Amino acid sequence: MQAESVIGAVGISQMVVRPGDTALAHGSGDMPILSTSFLITLMESACNSAIAEFMDNGESTYLSDIEMEVHESVGIGSEIQGAATCVSFEDGVLTFLCEIHDGPRLVAASSMRRNLVERVTFLARTAAFTLMSQQESE
Repeated sequence: MQAESVIGAVGISQMVVRPGDTALAHGSGDMPILSTSFLITLMESACNSAIAEFMDNGESTYLSDIEMEVHESVGIGSEIQGAATCVSFEDGVLTFLCEIHDGPRLVAASSMRRNLVERVTFLARTAAFTLMSQQESE
């Protein structure tokens, strides 16, 4: 990763809320408002957009920690925008400040940390843990 350049990188993402994106559809609530899991997904997408050009071949990141505040709800048909700014990169951990807006309204804000990993090694380790868990449950 190009560490010296990634600080200050900004990424954006957007979506239109569909009926299947709601808390009601996901079973995480009983109202037709955007599910919290989609707020996180939109923020993660903005983070990935911010750092894509700085990643070396074979590198990836995964969400390791999030602190989030939801300020407003949004309903079906709303077009929302997410933005993420990389504010730190230390010891393989990228920190982002993220916001989601519905027009001028702040819907949610977060601080998100993503761990930088080498893709093949990470996936191999994950597969090994999965096999061990399956063998233990038999």
